Amino acid sequence: MGIRNYLIEGVSGTGKTSVATELQRRGYHVIHGDRELAYQGDPRTGEALVSSEHAQNSLDINFRHRHHIWHLDKVKSLVADKSHPISFFCGGSRNFHRFIDLFDGVFVLDVDPETLKRRLAGRADDEFGGKPDERDLVLRVHATKEDTPKDAATIDATRPLASVVDDILSKCGAAG
Repeated sequence: MGIRNYLIEGVSGTGKTSVATELQRRGYHVIHGDRELAYQGDPRTGEALVSSEHAQNSLDINFRHRHHIWHLDKVKSLVADKSHPISFFCGGSRNFHRFIDLFDGVFVLDVDPETLKRRLAGRADDEFGGKPDERDLVLRVHATKEDTPKDAATIDATRPLASVVDDILSKCGAAG
């Protein structure tokens, strides 16, 4: 949805939603990927999981994580719409490799393990990362960087939110 489009990634608890909200507050166009584009599907084909298969595996956090993907056609459509000077897509998906080349830049929010543990510990049980098995998964993925897009600009998200957003905007050549 922008003349320039940027992806903001990072594991749960690094601040993607907070950054998205702050970008919106400053007047930028934002797509909350985890709310607007995500579904449970095959990361290779994009095929949605059938409800019985999803129900059977709904308690397996690793399965849910591996199948948390974005609608490829929706991403392509939003990127192709040039009605905004700049758009930020915020969230995580396991199929980012299928659309990452559509973006003008990719940022990965990162924090140290202690900050991540503290942020996850403060989450409610109904928010991803709030349950012990979800926290364990997030901490593992953070440590291994297995879901981190290559060649992305790393953003230190331990700083105050305004500084994090200023850094992203500076790297995009946009005004704060």
